[in-house]
Amino acid sequence: MKQLVLLLSLLLGADCYKILGIFGHPGHSHYRIFEPILRGLSDKGHNLTVFAYFPSTSTKDGYRSITLKQDGAAIRHFFEFNANMRHGYTEKYWQAAYIIEYAKQTCDFALSSKEYRDLLESDESYDLIITELFNTNCVLLPIVERYKVPFVGLQSHAVMSWTNNWNGNPNNPSYIPNVYLGEASPMTFFQRVENLLMVIFDTCLFEYGEEYKKEMIKRMFGDKFSLPSDTMLSTSLILANSHFTIHGARPLVPNLVEIGGVHVGKAKPLPKHIDKWINESKHGVIYFSLGSMIKGHTFPDDKKQMFINAFGRLPQRVLWKWENETMPGKTDNIMIEKWMPQFDILCHPNVKAFIAHGGMLGVTEAVHCGVPMIIMPQFGDQFTNAKAVEASGGGTILDYRYLDEESIYNALTTALDPKSNKKAKELSARFKDRPLPPLETAIYWIEYVARHGGAPHLRTAAVGMPLYQYLLLDVIAFLVVILFSFLFVVYYISRAILRKLCRRKQSSQKKKKH
Repeated sequence: MKQLVLLLSLLLGADCYKILGIFGHPGHSHYRIFEPILRGLSDKGHNLTVFAYFPSTSTKDGYRSITLKQDGAAIRHFFEFNANMRHGYTEKYWQAAYIIEYAKQTCDFALSSKEYRDLLESDESYDLIITELFNTNCVLLPIVERYKVPFVGLQSHAVMSWTNNWNGNPNNPSYIPNVYLGEASPMTFFQRVENLLMVIFDTCLFEYGEEYKKEMIKRMFGDKFSLPSDTMLSTSLILANSHFTIHGARPLVPNLVEIGGVHVGKAKPLPKHIDKWINESKHGVIYFSLGSMIKGHTFPDDKKQMFINAFGRLPQRVLWKWENETMPGKTDNIMIEKWMPQFDILCHPNVKAFIAHGGMLGVTEAVHCGVPMIIMPQFGDQFTNAKAVEASGGGTILDYRYLDEESIYNALTTALDPKSNKKAKELSARFKDRPLPPLETAIYWIEYVARHGGAPHLRTAAVGMPLYQYLLLDVIAFLVVILFSFLFVVYYISRAILRKLCRRKQSSQKKKKH
């Protein structure tokens, strides 16, 4: 039936667009969020060409992959516990800087690749560009200048501070936490101070990185591209992988749409041995995974043993994503696997808790399935995601800096408490209560932008407005001048009147004496 509807829509002249996807970041967890959107557009009959580090799983005609060979040594090193996990006050600043520095390597690799240069020299034409807005605008800028069509930005996380500058979205640091801050609203006085400093630091650091990338483009391509400074201000639409039920309510301009949970589909049957393990547990199962980037075998031995000891004190069984074949000291209630279907596991009714690092893939899946989380954040936006989940009632935070067996056990008992389960189910109900599923929402707005030639009417007048105008500093200065001018005039007139009255009084007193 679906095929018939699609065929009829094509025969009746439904709009089908040629779309170019540009994804220059080599993080698979990011791309997993975007891929369902690309497949969904393909299913609607659009013609896609996708430049990315990961080959497409789509076999449809009209879907062409341009795949880069990934050099993952640097990114693998970054996500090893014992190599890069700094858990101090300066953590958030160091990681923000590292992400910008890492982008230089990524840009150099992508820009110098044959695949990218062939794409720039192609005679193809496109109606729309879709890209990730993260740290690889170096890959986007020449493409936008080459093809001169509207572009849509996707974000795999909550909105970054510098993204708001491109679409005029309000970003008041008094109540909107920066993604690196690791706090949730409402914030204390000193948290607001640090949040403001973090917003300034993050924005300045990003701008520094952008200038460096432009210089890199000029070194590689000469004067072929003019790289105007206002290119990103013409972003037609931004789709963010966030939702107000998790990250809190905030104002959004029309061309910034939340699509949190866009990658979430329908749960599939589990592998038989995993399904059997879960179903046979009388007290339920705890699922433990730190995502696709952090490998379990890099976990320090002392920390690993703390978890094993804490699990041994519980009647629940544990599914632990572990990349090695063996785990020394493993207890009988622990099953280890190199890979597990995370979403399908989380939606199993006998799964009672999820230990995670706080990436948005796992967070949205757990929220969708209504499973309480124990979040042990490690880097990037995970600290803020963890605080947001805690504030929304979806879970609790386990601080890696002060990790011991007792803190792990206490976090587990809190997550396994029926009250936590109830809160997680309530959060899930709020998260799923929408007029349209997130994937349909994303596709609708992308097609909307294509239909309306970039939809410039979605952009507010705040885009590109000088800061002094945006903050009304010129108006405030004008009103202050008017106020002081008025007060000066009143003072001058009052003084003149008082002097005149005093003179009259003195004159009358002299007359009385004579």
